[in-house]
Amino acid sequence: MNEVFKIIPAPAKALWLIGLFALIMAAVIGLMGYIAYSSRHIQVELSNTELHIKGGLYGRSIPITSLIVNQSQKVDINRGSAYQPTRRSNGTSLPGYHSGWFKLRNGEKALLFVTQSRDVVYLPTTDGYSLLMSVQEPDKFLRSLNSPNI
Repeated sequence: MNEVFKIIPAPAKALWLIGLFALIMAAVIGLMGYIAYSSRHIQVELSNTELHIKGGLYGRSIPITSLIVNQSQKVDINRGSAYQPTRRSNGTSLPGYHSGWFKLRNGEKALLFVTQSRDVVYLPTTDGYSLLMSVQEPDKFLRSLNSPNI
């Protein structure tokens, strides 16, 4: 003769914990997907009044009056460069994609939108940080930035 004895069911707290963990994992996967998408779809729009960085977690609008245009230049941020990011304070740092707030080798605070280390546009601001951006046509961007219409 076999007798069957059931285990007392786990309290609902265990199910809530599993649900919370699943929700957190879904949010992390969604965030990673958004970062992957934005790494290939960020745009920089330049107008007479502002520089607008569209997309990504760190996109923003910066008034033209906050840009120090006469110090803008094309730089190489490879190892040993004064503009090389050395410490991330809040951002994403993946192979081939750096986005967010970093400290540079020269001590500056910088907001990066960088996908390659050569021909990066360096653009200081009056707000205590610099921008480093991998725009597709850096020379054309710098000419537009320095044009009298801006």
